Amino acid sequence: MFKEEYKENLTATCRLLGINRQVYYRAQRSSANRRSTAAQVIELVKEVRLEMPRLGTRKLYHILKPELQNLHVGRDRLFTILKSNHMLIAPKRQYHITTNSHHRFRKHKNQVPKLRLQKPEQLWVSDITYVGNRKNPMYLALVTDAYSKKIVGYDLSDSLCTSGSLRALKMGIVSKKYNYKLLHHSDRGFQYCSNEYQRILAKHRINCSMTESYDPYENAVAERVNGILKQEFLPENTNIKIEIMNKVIKNAIEIYNNKRPHLSCAYHTPNQMHQQNKIKIKSYKTKKLSNDVVAELL
Repeated sequence: MFKEEYKENLTATCRLLGINRQVYYRAQRSSANRRSTAAQVIELVKEVRLEMPRLGTRKLYHILKPELQNLHVGRDRLFTILKSNHMLIAPKRQYHITTNSHHRFRKHKNQVPKLRLQKPEQLWVSDITYVGNRKNPMYLALVTDAYSKKIVGYDLSDSLCTSGSLRALKMGIVSKKYNYKLLHHSDRGFQYCSNEYQRILAKHRINCSMTESYDPYENAVAERVNGILKQEFLPENTNIKIEIMNKVIKNAIEIYNNKRPHLSCAYHTPNQMHQQNKIKIKSYKTKKLSNDVVAELL
């Protein structure tokens, strides 16, 4: 009885609004299908973000492309669904000076503008980034392959001493698999200019290159990798013990190297890029540098 009354009332309402009842039913089914699809997409995204909590939408689309195609969801619709559910990632800006270039050690010239990147272990870039707070200072030293974007060496310490950068460099050297002529590029911090660091480079026949200004674009890959780790992987609460942070960083770098795709690497992961030398990486010229300087971005 109730069902019949509902149909009669619905028919009357549709007639009053000038809408066909079948059109109304189709609209209701379409709306329900869209909500169901959005719910499935959100579940897929949540699963990926368990390991990569702040991964951007474009890279999410690349990772989930087969599943999204089955749901007939394109990249624009993925953006719309995430925006409607407040799941878009807003980039965070942090800046902390870790470079002290006022020292007695020799500073090397920038050799990167003359280099054309075509393969892994042709250019390594190094940098130190701040991952702690005032009560609990922590500094992460990274060595990254500029072609593959793979982090080949890292070290977390509670000071800016040279020892942290040395441990990261030695880890990279141990993991080295090719015998190409290698160039090491960094800022002019005392850690990289120090006698100990330069002795290790010379011992392993690694040439040295350094930035010649305070422009971050002169060490763009290193700066970008720093940002990715801090923005996408590391916890916002940095008031944790260094032993725990070490485990967090180890896990983050493992995921970064093996699972996170990069736009400049044709959406390959760093490890995939490091196993070959056929893929050309994207490069972007920047107005802040001379026309010859190319910053390899991610």
